[in-house]
Amino acid sequence: MKQRIITGAIAATFFVPIVILGGSIFNILIYFMAAIGLFELLRMKGIKLYSIAGLISILLLFVLLIPNSIAVDLSQITGHTKTEWLFVAVFLLLIYSVFVKNQFTFDDAAFAIMATLYVGIGFYYFMETREIGLTYVIFALVVVWTTDSSAYFTGRKFGKRKLWPEISPNKTIEGFVGGIVGAIIAACILQWITPFSSSYLILIGITIAASIFGQLGDLVESAIKRHYDVKDSGKILPGHGGILDRFDSLLFVIPLLHFLHFV
Repeated sequence: MKQRIITGAIAATFFVPIVILGGSIFNILIYFMAAIGLFELLRMKGIKLYSIAGLISILLLFVLLIPNSIAVDLSQITGHTKTEWLFVAVFLLLIYSVFVKNQFTFDDAAFAIMATLYVGIGFYYFMETREIGLTYVIFALVVVWTTDSSAYFTGRKFGKRKLWPEISPNKTIEGFVGGIVGAIIAACILQWITPFSSSYLILIGITIAASIFGQLGDLVESAIKRHYDVKDSGKILPGHGGILDRFDSLLFVIPLLHFLHFV
């Protein structure tokens, strides 16, 4: 726990100012973290980042992460949209499986594409949200962090009924509910300090959805790790694990806010 707190404090000291600053330095950080997150996923499957499949995946990731304002100009220059480059990546990976005589299989190609979309979509919307406004990024971070902390402490204190033991044995229904309650309280405090929603009723509804979705995002990553028999996605953050271990919930929450037209 001590190492976890120290790492969290150091990471926050580095991460939060860059989020506040925004701009190119923030986008560069997002590209860097997304690349590490993709590497963590590919490694679970045994796909090397410096292989042909790894190179195709990382190039596709960088294309998906291109901010919308720049993507429009690039599509006019190249004549192709992001979706069309996704198709190209799919075909290249399938062709690659033929050249290596199924040492890289159809399943591997599907995993590489899904992993790239999973990481790319979440971090893309992270950049887009920061471009729209810092308050919405703060809201997403507050919801994720307070949900995580509230669920942990509520689960330890009151947890009796297992939420999903096959996926994450330590999570409880009481902790799940406690996470939602904690997120609502934190979101209302944020709204009181810096009003950014048209009403508390809408804010509470969005917060409940985001808290639930964030916890589902955490369970999704737990399911992936359990399937591939790994404890943590990586070791870059001592006491926390990898990039995906820290951003799994956020990769679900931020796209949800756009889908609900809250951002």
